[in-house]
Amino acid sequence: MRGLLILASLAVVPSTFAFAESFNQGAHPRLVVNASDIPAMQKAVKQDGSFQQAYQALKIQVDAQLERAVNIPVPKDAGGGFTHEQHKRNYRAMHDAGILFQLSGQDKYAERAIELMLGYAEMYKDLPLHPKQKEQAPGRLFWQSLNEAVFLVYSIQGYDFVHDFATKEQRETIEQGLFRPMASFLSSESPQTFDKIHNHGTWATAAVGMTGLVLDESEWVEQALYGLDKSGTGGFMRQLDELFSPQGYYTEGPYYQRYALMPFVFFAKAVEVNQPERKIFEYRDNILLKAIDTTIQLSYNRLFFPINDAIKDKGIDTVELVYGVTIAYGLTNNPQLLDVAEQQQQVLLTGDGLKVAQAIDAGEAQPYHFASKEFGDGQDGKQGALVVMRANQDSQTNPEKHQALVFKATSQGMGHGHFDKLNWIFYDNGHEVVSDYGAARFLNVEAKYGGHYLRENNTYAKQTIAHNTLVVDQRSHFKGNTKRGNKYAPTVTLFASDDDVSLSSAFIDTAYKGVEMRRTQALVKVANRELPIVIDVFNVNSDKYHQYDLPLHFNGHLMDTSATLKTNNTSLAPLGKKDGYQHLWLTSEASLEQPLSKVTWLNDDRFYTMTTKATEDMTLLFTRTGANDPDFNLREDKAFIYRLEKAKNVDFVSLLELHGEYNPSKEYTLDAHSQLESLDYSVEDDVHVVRFKLAGSDAMLLAFVPEGKSDQQVKFSFNGQSYKFKGQYLLTTEQ
Repeated sequence: MRGLLILASLAVVPSTFAFAESFNQGAHPRLVVNASDIPAMQKAVKQDGSFQQAYQALKIQVDAQLERAVNIPVPKDAGGGFTHEQHKRNYRAMHDAGILFQLSGQDKYAERAIELMLGYAEMYKDLPLHPKQKEQAPGRLFWQSLNEAVFLVYSIQGYDFVHDFATKEQRETIEQGLFRPMASFLSSESPQTFDKIHNHGTWATAAVGMTGLVLDESEWVEQALYGLDKSGTGGFMRQLDELFSPQGYYTEGPYYQRYALMPFVFFAKAVEVNQPERKIFEYRDNILLKAIDTTIQLSYNRLFFPINDAIKDKGIDTVELVYGVTIAYGLTNNPQLLDVAEQQQQVLLTGDGLKVAQAIDAGEAQPYHFASKEFGDGQDGKQGALVVMRANQDSQTNPEKHQALVFKATSQGMGHGHFDKLNWIFYDNGHEVVSDYGAARFLNVEAKYGGHYLRENNTYAKQTIAHNTLVVDQRSHFKGNTKRGNKYAPTVTLFASDDDVSLSSAFIDTAYKGVEMRRTQALVKVANRELPIVIDVFNVNSDKYHQYDLPLHFNGHLMDTSATLKTNNTSLAPLGKKDGYQHLWLTSEASLEQPLSKVTWLNDDRFYTMTTKATEDMTLLFTRTGANDPDFNLREDKAFIYRLEKAKNVDFVSLLELHGEYNPSKEYTLDAHSQLESLDYSVEDDVHVVRFKLAGSDAMLLAFVPEGKSDQQVKFSFNGQSYKFKGQYLLTTEQ
């Protein structure tokens, strides 16, 4: 495999039921790599192939580490600092040396792993809480107990690998000095985290449960599964019930879904190895396998959709999803997962990793299908949804031909959620075109607030104006109150998808008191056009007058507008004083002089034009981030905002075109201007109708009933002509 990366980590077995009958409960290793995996893996490292390449690369890496003395520093630094990173290197070293011992039989690897464990055993039991405690539950080795749980997940597997090599005295020292006190610290001493329905709780339960399996502490395993009191009000099984929707969507969004995935699948595999009668991967209609697939689906061009607190560089090659894909293939033999594994370009030194490597080497991969789908949110799947609409979705290997429209009508997403009901993101040509800020954070960069979330994460990134949805009276949704936001979610009333149209509509009336908001979005293929269009209808209703701001954040360079701009050439001022407005420079503004307001920008080699029907007294504002940002923590992002200073009921109607080509190398430009000639909107007998005409094409009508009331034939009139349809929508040429 070209560009091969190595992950010798928390392994899984080739087939759950294949080894269950012969598995020896007294043997080590006994976690997600078990004794029956080892012979085939030992054979494979002596044969040509990608598995052998992974083994040899890891061996070179660990051999280099063996030439250096063990370094176990006293905890001092926050995330990204030296001691933090050294303890991370050490827990990986324990694991990696352990698996190399199993595969090579060379004592030097076991001796290094044991040396590290003995060093930590001497230190850990007497450690106070970390000197730089994070605002969440602090750890001892690390600034937060979350990192402590990750340490235990890795290191207990390293111990499992070398358990039988260690002397009785060494085992006694390691268990009493390190693993037992660490498991106690993460469970009975930290009930607020251990029983929490949250990814921190998942890591803690997985770590303690896996430790219980290695140390023959069945009580720990039961507590990990069902909570400290074993009542089921907390624990791993409750997390499976509440943190995933029936479709496998994780309520905090894909960035945290991939992070939480690791402890979920590892502990589940360890349970399956030791207690197959629980049938844990069948629990809740195969919810963990659905979660793995959903994590893949929530990506574009290998990067996750950056909703909520998300680092935008994370994608399907992240280590957690490599594990998930490998485990899922071991259980299902789904050849489409091999396509994803090939794109990840990483091989695990595990039983399932061997299975994946051999299948890829044999050319058994089949293209993975990215679908248009409504991913319900909440335990019952009815707390809103993340709707993904795709065009040319089988062209993921050729991203310039693949488009994705992400319509965010989800629940709040707990503490990592943003105040962005009915937000959207759009992808084309391999890029994020209509963008979301994601998180204001430089992960593990100590110079930037020690790697914490920056204060601008709360003051800007979470605020509504940082997203592509409506802001009323310059206040964020739910007044920026997470507790209130967690109580309410939009209602998705319409979703439909076929070869020509993907369409969704959602409604919420709790984000602002007395204001009803409905948004309907459609990704539409137009006859004789290679590229689709996006139709966006945002209906706002209120009994009182309000200021309405509808922003669109875009990536690229502004090319042209249909309005005459009044640009601030000599000085800038913030757009407002709070709720994120204080971080936006007002760079330009304009009164709208034409019925259709057009803004065109260039991203890479393609042009994009957002056309919006102008209403009376509507103004257009252009902004950049950076105001009130003395430490330069914010990226310089651009947006334009349609503003109505005083309005009650408004329909914002827009159409996004993808068009043309810019080729600076060959010095030509094609179709740089919008082709949209007209855009109209009306409601006829409860049917919403968008009419649009592109140059060189017939006028088109998109008709829909946003409430989804389309069980029977729907009839309506438009411009003196009668139309009818049965189903979710009608897309037709105007008669």
